[in-house]
Amino acid sequence: MFSKADRYSTIPHIMYLNQNSLKEDILSLKKEKNVTFLAHYYEDGEIQDLADKVGDSFFLAKEGQKSESQIILLAGVVFMAESVKILNPTKKVIVPDLDAGCSLVKESPYEDYLKWRRQHPTGIAVTYINSSAEVKAISDVIVTSSNAAAIIDSIPKDRPILFGPDKNLGSFLSKKLNREMILWPGSCEVHILFSAKKLYELSLQYPKAVVLAHPECDPAVLQYAHVIGSTSRLLEEVEKNPATQFIVATEPGILHQMKKSRHDNVELIEAPQEGSCGCNNCPYMKMNTLEKIKNALLTETPEIKMDSDLINRASISLQRMMDITSGKPVTWPDRFT
Repeated sequence: MFSKADRYSTIPHIMYLNQNSLKEDILSLKKEKNVTFLAHYYEDGEIQDLADKVGDSFFLAKEGQKSESQIILLAGVVFMAESVKILNPTKKVIVPDLDAGCSLVKESPYEDYLKWRRQHPTGIAVTYINSSAEVKAISDVIVTSSNAAAIIDSIPKDRPILFGPDKNLGSFLSKKLNREMILWPGSCEVHILFSAKKLYELSLQYPKAVVLAHPECDPAVLQYAHVIGSTSRLLEEVEKNPATQFIVATEPGILHQMKKSRHDNVELIEAPQEGSCGCNNCPYMKMNTLEKIKNALLTETPEIKMDSDLINRASISLQRMMDITSGKPVTWPDRFT
């Protein structure tokens, strides 16, 4: 008979064994069904460690195209899985949870975006990948924070640019590239929570720390950043910069990869948000769990499904992104019809 103390001391060990068993089941199912498992940097570390490839949204889109598997499991948010499906229409694309959405998708409903698009028929619609398949279908080119500057630079200087749905990313790019843009008024509910005042105070507390920020943050926050870039760019900075302290203003899931990339005594400090709610964790990314991943592999559901017409129309803007970033020439439509 266990004493009360013995019973409590065994609980963490039992939970650890169950967690190990769950991970083993996932790896076994993935191998058995020849599934390519992709995960975003913002997922929990235990999910990242099980994935075949981990990266930002552009990297995952490219890896989906490279995959020879007929089934792709994407642990991220649904718009990412939609992008993989659009670029791989004959493959089965599954996700752990169909409710793993995105605030930017919610803030750019198709009918409203279409109306805005029609107001500027001669403009080039540059749309952040954080958007629905329907919105991608009425856009000229898709961008991510890692390739947006290069893509915008490829647009003829005499063409107006519409940028949506993230106004902070658009504003950052407009200033960086000295290109006027008509901005859609959307924002990421996670990145706008960082406090500029608290970040300034934290930087005084850690004067040697390198401040890293994602361009989706408010301009007031970006003014204190030493490096502004995509998730993969921020990770690269931690890998290559010899500094030992970094203040990181983006979703904290990236800290898992940052810790893995540096084996010395690097200190990673989360940038402070307003209040103390911990709301800079993306609630949609965190909807994905090991249990849901195992179930998705078992049942091959939920599956991303779109009709062929939507896939064909949305593929134009996504493929234009892929072509520009690979150095291929592209043509731009004269006007939106």
